[in-house]
Amino acid sequence: MTELAAVKAALKTQAVETPSWAYGNSGTRFKVFAQAGVPRNPFEKLDDAAQVHAYTGVAPTVALHIPWDKVDDYAALAKYAQDRGVKLGTINSNTFQDDDYKLGSVCHADAAVRRKALDHLLECVDIMDATGSKDLKLWFADGTNYPGQDDIRERQDRLAEALAAVYERLGDDQRMLLEYKFFEPAFYTTDVPDWGTAYAHCLKLGPKAQVVVDTGHHAPGTNIEFIVATLLREGKLGGFDFNSRFYADDDLMVGAADPFQLFRIMYEVIRGGGFTPDVAFMLDQCHNIEAKIPAIIRSVMNVQEATAKALLVDRDSLVSAQRSGDVLEANAVLMDAYNTDVRPLLRELREEMELDPDPMGAYRRSGWASKIAEERVGGQQAGWGA
Repeated sequence: MTELAAVKAALKTQAVETPSWAYGNSGTRFKVFAQAGVPRNPFEKLDDAAQVHAYTGVAPTVALHIPWDKVDDYAALAKYAQDRGVKLGTINSNTFQDDDYKLGSVCHADAAVRRKALDHLLECVDIMDATGSKDLKLWFADGTNYPGQDDIRERQDRLAEALAAVYERLGDDQRMLLEYKFFEPAFYTTDVPDWGTAYAHCLKLGPKAQVVVDTGHHAPGTNIEFIVATLLREGKLGGFDFNSRFYADDDLMVGAADPFQLFRIMYEVIRGGGFTPDVAFMLDQCHNIEAKIPAIIRSVMNVQEATAKALLVDRDSLVSAQRSGDVLEANAVLMDAYNTDVRPLLRELREEMELDPDPMGAYRRSGWASKIAEERVGGQQAGWGA
């Protein structure tokens, strides 16, 4: 098999999960901007997700967020997805939008609030059972704003207790993915602020607990690919939430702010043996001013381009330069791959997959945007908290 054929074969195995909430309305803390044709329920979100998969061929699953995507019959929702050529994926919990969680959820000083949060997490596992989902993603907004507000160590104990209870409830083929974020909405302490804290909890829990890396959840200048390499080395990288940041947790389209960083991350994924179904690739973005479906299609394409470039790195030449101490040559090998225009290769790949070589153009020509703008009139559009 030639090098390009091997790259294509690898790219055909790639899967990028799209998030249900990215199809709904979103915004900043100042304003949520509504758009015509936005889904009004989880079923319409799946209709839009099916469009993304139809034109990219590599977005076969859709993540749900509970309670934003709560329905009476999850088996029916799963069947609806299957009928449209996609499947339900990761179940995301929500312990940050209830008034009771003002001072925390599973880390709250009040046992009644902790019980409420835990019951929700266990409900999410029940939903996983109904949908056939493999992964439960946990992100906690828990933290404090002021020194002395609460006991830092006790909050870690409360967190560990809740995680252990959820871990015990997981089935043999289910996983818990623990996410971290260095600040916001808490500004003095965050209870899961970094990969080390998440790793420590997951290590203690066992093999079904893994760390998820959100590419927007780091301080400026953080070397994310080092974190990726380390977690892969320890067998604890469960997946990614892909997005871009300029300043903080901006939730912009993946590859928009720093495509070179995305390439470096994907190289370490491939180098470390993480280009497998065991490492989940998911978008976690908010499309505040751009059209939802085209933004998601473009994001999937950005991930494909970074992956293709990472697969093109000449490992033999790189290792040779590294071992001989040739700093400039080693860097040049990486840069040669990064500077390769992989768009022709990806066009060929899509044609081989019997897809339109231009996903963005194909979607525009489909008329789907006009169709949903005309049909989805009335009712409550989906968005934050809905």
